[in-house]
Amino acid sequence: MTSSRAAAVYAGLGLGALITLAPFALALLTSFTSARQFATGTPLSWPRPPTLANYTDLAGAGFGRALAVTALMTAVILLGQLSFSVLAAYAFARLRFPGRDALFWVYIATLMVPATVTVVPLYLMMAQVGLRNTFWALVLPFVFGSPYAIFLLREYFRAIPDDLINAARLDGANTLDVIMHVIVPASRPILVTLMLITVVSQWNNFMWPLVITSGAKWRVLTVATAALQSRYNAQWTLVMAATTVAIAPLIVLFVAFQRHIVRSIVMTGLK
Repeated sequence: MTSSRAAAVYAGLGLGALITLAPFALALLTSFTSARQFATGTPLSWPRPPTLANYTDLAGAGFGRALAVTALMTAVILLGQLSFSVLAAYAFARLRFPGRDALFWVYIATLMVPATVTVVPLYLMMAQVGLRNTFWALVLPFVFGSPYAIFLLREYFRAIPDDLINAARLDGANTLDVIMHVIVPASRPILVTLMLITVVSQWNNFMWPLVITSGAKWRVLTVATAALQSRYNAQWTLVMAATTVAIAPLIVLFVAFQRHIVRSIVMTGLK
């Protein structure tokens, strides 16, 4: 690659990064701007002086509880997703039983169904068993694995050498031992990637929590931010502070596990 071509590539990448990061930078600056300055100045003005008043006001608006509910919901769903998806993917990848492939592809076909189609049936089911506006209503539709996770893990599990599993069997390992001591350690990169995908999707989930809950008791971050926007219509500084609080844990998580993501992509490409 010539120097001029490389410069053009880096310039294009830099422009793309600027366009991608600019909204986040603007939200961060706005979160440290007082409501008075935001109303009288321009959106691109630097905070003079920076203030933490917007973040302290969030605590008074009950945003801390929404953060705790979202973290608990995401943790429970993540644990269930990983546990049940690993078990189901191993069964579809390594166990032999009648109708295995047909059942797998029928299950995977549900990926073609938009999530909005299942909202009303799920709502009716939760309401009939008395779980509406409860924590379990938030997590039960997602805790037992997902077609995407099972598909991803199944393909990865099929690429694990049979010799590793056979060696464990010779040592007296049962199926659960094989999963815990062979499959899971060998699949750590893809499991980390799946963990991040699950965390991001559930952390940002809006429609289902909005439909199944009411009031502030089980309100999640996305719904709480939307409520702030409607309650404090003109106070965009408060809304941007809430957005920053919601995004920060995801950024930290991505930075902490980015090497595992890259490794899973490289390993998948090699296979």
